[in-house]
Amino acid sequence: MADIVLINPRFQVSYWGLEHALPLLGKKCNLPTACLPLLAALTPAGHSVTIVDENVEPIDYDRLARADIVGLTGMTVQRARMLEILRELKTRGVFTIVGGPWVSVQEDYFDGLADAIFVGEAETTWPQFLEEWAEGRHQYRYQQAEPTDMTQVPVPRYDLLKAKDYLFGSVQFSRGCPFQCEFCDIIVTFGRRPRLKTSAQVIAELEAMRKQHLKIAFIVDDNLIGNKAAVKELLRELAAWQVAEGYPFTFFTEASLNLAEDEELIQLMDAANIVTVFIGIESPNEESLRETKKYQNVKKTGSIVDRVRTVQDAGIEVWCGMIVGFDHDDTRIFKAQHEFLRQTDIMHAMVGMLSAIPKTPLHARLKNEGRLDLDDEQPFGTNVIPLGMTREELRDGYVDLMKELYDPDFYFERLENLFLTRKFDWARARNAYWRKHPWRKLKSQSVDAVLATGLFLRLMKNVPDPKLRRIYRRRMATMLRRRPDPSLLFICVIKCAMHYHHYTMSRQMAEKHQLINTF
Repeated sequence: MADIVLINPRFQVSYWGLEHALPLLGKKCNLPTACLPLLAALTPAGHSVTIVDENVEPIDYDRLARADIVGLTGMTVQRARMLEILRELKTRGVFTIVGGPWVSVQEDYFDGLADAIFVGEAETTWPQFLEEWAEGRHQYRYQQAEPTDMTQVPVPRYDLLKAKDYLFGSVQFSRGCPFQCEFCDIIVTFGRRPRLKTSAQVIAELEAMRKQHLKIAFIVDDNLIGNKAAVKELLRELAAWQVAEGYPFTFFTEASLNLAEDEELIQLMDAANIVTVFIGIESPNEESLRETKKYQNVKKTGSIVDRVRTVQDAGIEVWCGMIVGFDHDDTRIFKAQHEFLRQTDIMHAMVGMLSAIPKTPLHARLKNEGRLDLDDEQPFGTNVIPLGMTREELRDGYVDLMKELYDPDFYFERLENLFLTRKFDWARARNAYWRKHPWRKLKSQSVDAVLATGLFLRLMKNVPDPKLRRIYRRRMATMLRRRPDPSLLFICVIKCAMHYHHYTMSRQMAEKHQLINTF
């Protein structure tokens, strides 16, 4: 039987990674990759599995050299690090396999370095590979003939993770998205027919996470509400479990903007204690939305701003993804993006330049038009050659926009407008539960008060910029004076730490950009 090591390579600094904030919060990584604990659960008995997350511990190459099989997963932003690891393993004669999002769309990227690759899902191909490997007859390329039946997926091996090093846990309810956004690789990998686990599976996974003392979890579905009818049933069961167990979990997730058109669905998400939702807004420019086939965002009964506010008014915070560089964008898009975020009071916006992922319709179209930069280093930050502005204008406008969005005054203006002026009622269902169970409320808020105090002291000790420390003190004092709720104070401290990450990242980006322009 095989000694198997599965590796998640380290990330570059990114919006999602929170690398600058993690030391302030006493953690090493934001959340574990969902696929490796699942692969471990899919591994037949008799094999041994070790999970190594380079984001929380260094790679021990001597240990890897003793393994029978070393597997790597990785997204687009991890591909360069994956190459480095594979090259080192190649020199040591290690048998290596590669799966995950990047190799699924760029299959030849690791040619000559990997002994086998897995394209797309692997619930059936992983056990198949291990059986064939044991018989000495493995294939190079594995791809499932049919999509995974999500009702048959086992509970991931969360016990193999160093859970204490993560800020959040990760759990998956479904795969697939019914929409057809031109730039998105989700439908390439998972298809357009959403497939869901049963409520019993989800609750079993939450119980397993609970044993690892994780209390906040990211539902990693690319669109939780792809199948509204099915997810409503799941959420009803989840909400009932939360009530029965005293709300042990707080969730955040991703969903499409049509969530705002379904009041029942919003209420069920709130009842399940999903307190934050990441929505792919992409652009306030309706022509750009039509261009990229993001029809679910095109104006229907109200503007995008109205629909975002509908979700917020239900007690669910909105984070968003924004893209600049569509064919219908010109240099005015940067001001429009800024204004949209001001109107919606969204603090956390993952803004990126349009990028063409292999196998997507966008990649095929731009390749045919001769508008792809094939340089893997991507000196302008994207492989797309824009139509409505120069590459320099796109890059410069993007960098300036990032600096503006995370300017402390603008960031905390949005935070205070949402939480103080608009009286944002975060986690409404849990708050209603607390009113009926005051002792549970007292216990939870006592913990929040202690955590808020401890994290605030960490901020004051570890944020090196005295100007930022003064800003954080002043903003925390304002929150304490106007809404002295321990839960909100804890949220505000987290917002300060997240601001520090985004602020630092945007400033470093601007400094790098200025250096490039100097030479």
